[in-house]
Amino acid sequence: MTMIVAVADTGNISRAAEVVHRSQSAVSMQIKTLEAALGKPLFVRKPRSVTPTQDGEVLLMYARRMLALREEAWAAVVRPDITGRVVIGVPDDYASSLLPAILKKFSATYPKVEIQVVGLPSVALAPMVKDGSVDLVCATRVKGLSGEFIRFEPMVWAASPSANDIWRERPLPIAVFLPGSVARENAIRSLERAKITYRTSFESPSLMGLLSMVEAGLAVAPLAQCAVPRHLTLLGQAQGLPEIDALEVILARSAKSRRPPCDFLAERIMAELRR
Repeated sequence: MTMIVAVADTGNISRAAEVVHRSQSAVSMQIKTLEAALGKPLFVRKPRSVTPTQDGEVLLMYARRMLALREEAWAAVVRPDITGRVVIGVPDDYASSLLPAILKKFSATYPKVEIQVVGLPSVALAPMVKDGSVDLVCATRVKGLSGEFIRFEPMVWAASPSANDIWRERPLPIAVFLPGSVARENAIRSLERAKITYRTSFESPSLMGLLSMVEAGLAVAPLAQCAVPRHLTLLGQAQGLPEIDALEVILARSAKSRRPPCDFLAERIMAELRR
């Protein structure tokens, strides 16, 4: 089951092999053996990636449940008395999309550990790691904030489905985070490279602020793809908007975080988000 999840999450046999610490051939063989036993293909093979089939998605759902149950059972027996408090910093766009499911699972596994979430932009969290105000930070890599690489998160242009082709306007009205935001810098740089004139119609440190402008049809917003609600439209080169550089998501730790509750939450974040 671990291999099935690793292959699905990474979308690549070789990267999955690294995650489960097995050879690429061993992972490939185990997947083929499982497919032969089931009599159905579980993945669609492409030149550089693999994606689950419909049957693969069904099996993947059960595989995740089994792994989660195994971890909870292990924690209940081996780590039943873990207590303490973990303060984790995370910017708005990740707090709403990447962390909720992870924190819910962690709390179920370690009910005696108190979790406090500090929602601030990545640039504001950097000094808090240094002074120990937070234990962990799951954020975009910015100057002064270093940590363990998790993944590259794609950026997209988000607009309201009823915005009447607002993306055709010039200057292009954009809703962006405050100066210092990597998402903002990446988006503006992409517009300047494409020689597209723009105007900043709204600035906010809050994701909800940007989304309110987009939903009102007053601007388009460059956002991490994971943070875009499903009811919004994703725009790109087909609409004449430039590709935006991806965000590098990292996990940073303060010097005070070397204790079991922080270790276990860090492990959970890396396991769930890395791809």
